[in-house]
Amino acid sequence: MRVLMVSWEFPPVVVGGLGRHVHALSRELVAAGHEVVVLSRSPTGTDAGTHPTVEETVDGVRVLRVAEDPPHLEFTTDMVAWTLAMGHALLRHALSALLPGWRPDVVHAHDWLVAHPSIALADLLGVPLVTTLHATEAGRHSGWLPGPMNRQVHSTEWWLGNRADEVITCSSAMRAEVATLYDLDAAAVHVVHNGIDPRRWRSRRAATQAAAAARAAAPGPQLVYFGRLEYEKGVQDLIAALPRIRRRHPGTRLLVAGEGTQREMLDARVAEHRVRRSVEFVGHLPDAELTALLRTADAVVLPSRYEPFGIVALEAAAVGATLVASTAGGLGEVVVDGETGLGFTPGDVAGIAGAVDRALSEPRAAARRARAARARLRTDFAWPTIAARTAEIYAAAWSHGRTDLPRPKIPTGNLLDRP
Repeated sequence: MRVLMVSWEFPPVVVGGLGRHVHALSRELVAAGHEVVVLSRSPTGTDAGTHPTVEETVDGVRVLRVAEDPPHLEFTTDMVAWTLAMGHALLRHALSALLPGWRPDVVHAHDWLVAHPSIALADLLGVPLVTTLHATEAGRHSGWLPGPMNRQVHSTEWWLGNRADEVITCSSAMRAEVATLYDLDAAAVHVVHNGIDPRRWRSRRAATQAAAAARAAAPGPQLVYFGRLEYEKGVQDLIAALPRIRRRHPGTRLLVAGEGTQREMLDARVAEHRVRRSVEFVGHLPDAELTALLRTADAVVLPSRYEPFGIVALEAAAVGATLVASTAGGLGEVVVDGETGLGFTPGDVAGIAGAVDRALSEPRAAARRARAARARLRTDFAWPTIAARTAEIYAAAWSHGRTDLPRPKIPTGNLLDRP
């Protein structure tokens, strides 16, 4: 089968987990005998002078990396205009450089940012459109759409979900969420988990030794959070729980690895809870250093308030870390409370403290759960399994043809609280 993947990120252009997902899925589909082309973009802020459009082969996947067009648009301030411009560039180059000599059997769109080119290509070619909705705008804002831009994004997600011939989500929680938000039949939405290659999370000896030496210099328990520093990731709740944790386990330190827009807010929470000497922001770490840090942690804590899936939990499990995580969205499906880790209700500061206390107080049970989490990576979250399931969805999909849809009515209030 010939598959055209359309994605706004593909390594080395990586914003979150989506790009790595597309890379691994494409690579595994090729290994299974399918032909995959990825249509993606060049890094933000570049142009055709610094990063011209190129075509290359990565792990057997044909990748068309499209240059940004000349207009001065910034993703952070002109998000919708920037996205439309990117979509126009992707579509134009697909038509001129790709499709004259190659025709896909299916178009697979990844998230709302590529809705316009994906829908246009599927309409033009008359082939099925499959979409994976990796997250939702309302979900990222706890069910609310507070401003015009949020409503614009939501309506684009609605369009993509309703135009697609098949819809995929990464968790059962996300299936229920998109069905509620976009008026879809939940029974018709497929759940295909994200995956991981555990071999990628092997640490180098030098990095492990350096992390171990740093760990030895701080005798108290060491907690690690890693991921984006955004409000929905809940790091502020973990910081609020730290004083309680330290009363039960003196000397406990929290290392926060990652970057994001909420760093100043988190600094303020650190000051508010008087834990300046107990929290260290280490920024973005290369994979080898991050792996070593996770390996030496007493517990990896993932306090998300919103999490469509939670691939960071798989990454922590790959190194054998003790997992303590909220039950937000798909994260509760990855970290099964009492089996592969310990869970708590999103936003529950006392719950975080209690779960961490339990993990630190019961090291043998924690090690047993960590082994169970790692073993699950070879079954439920293995890329060959995920690629095979995705290929089944492709094979069963059929094109409903061009569909002109009305503009959706957007309810006021909390969209996820609707009866």
